[in-house]
Parts: sequence; structure tokens; C-alpha cells
Amino acid sequence: MKQDHAPGRQLDTGRVLVVEDSQEDAEAIERALSRTHPHLRLEFLSQGEGLVDRLLGGEEAPGIVLLDLNMPGVSGHAVLKSLRARPELAEITVVVFTSSTAPAEVDACYAAGADSYIYKPLNFELFRTVLKGAMDYWLEAKGQPPVPPGESSPRVK
Repeated sequence: MKQDHAPGRQLDTGRVLVVEDSQEDAEAIERALSRTHPHLRLEFLSQGEGLVDRLLGGEEAPGIVLLDLNMPGVSGHAVLKSLRARPELAEITVVVFTSSTAPAEVDACYAAGADSYIYKPLNFELFRTVLKGAMDYWLEAKGQPPVPPGESSPRVK
């Protein structure tokens, strides 16, 4: 499903951009979302550098950015601040998905404009459940029905 969000640019709510430097975490995200939301198109970046320019340069922007905080080079915090500094990217949902549970980190992310802050559980089943809950919530907010328990893709109306 695509929605207008800026002149000349479409918001593609069926696309998720995952910014994650850990190959192991990226694979876990891909495994989890391929099981719970196989209809989503996932893109992976291993660093945040150049992300805002990439988003501004395309005609379509992903509906959701799943952002790790602790990355080498440009941190997730810097990426979040840069992304939120651009009004033409305001409609993109940014879900911080990180291993940090520090309250100051959570507060800083929300203050910088994160839409959600989710802790990465070590247990894969919990990891998948937490990620599914976040995706269901934000996809529904963007007009896509959530995936009912036991189903692997949304119902078509």
C-alpha cells in the first residue's frame, strides 16, 4: 500500500528498511519477519551513513525504518536526528530496535523523534513476538490490517 507523504514522493508501507550493523541480528530480523509478515519487502543497510540522502533521493520511501542505535561510524542517534530534521521524511515511522535498556537512551530516542523504542530480546521466540507486535501496530496505523495469530499474511478485503 502506498500513500502520498510529500510532493513527488510516495510512502511504501509494504517496505521496511532495516539499518543494522550486526549480521547475526539482521538475519534474525529477516527470519522473524519472513515468518510473521512475509508480504513485507525488507531492505538491509549495515550502516547509517548516507541514509537520509538515500531516502531523499528516491521517489518512494519505506513506510518503516527499523534502526539499531549502536553502530560503528554514524550512530543510530545521529541517523535519527538527521532523519527527523527533514520535514519531507516526517511520515516515515522510525522504530528503534536495540540492545540498550538504559532509561536515558530511551528518553533521548523519543526526544529525537523515534516512534517506538524496542529492546532486542536474546530469546528468538520473544524476539519474533516483540518484532511482530511492533510491525502489526505500525502497519495497522498506516492502514494495513494486522496479521491474525496463526496466519502468515494479511487477509485481502
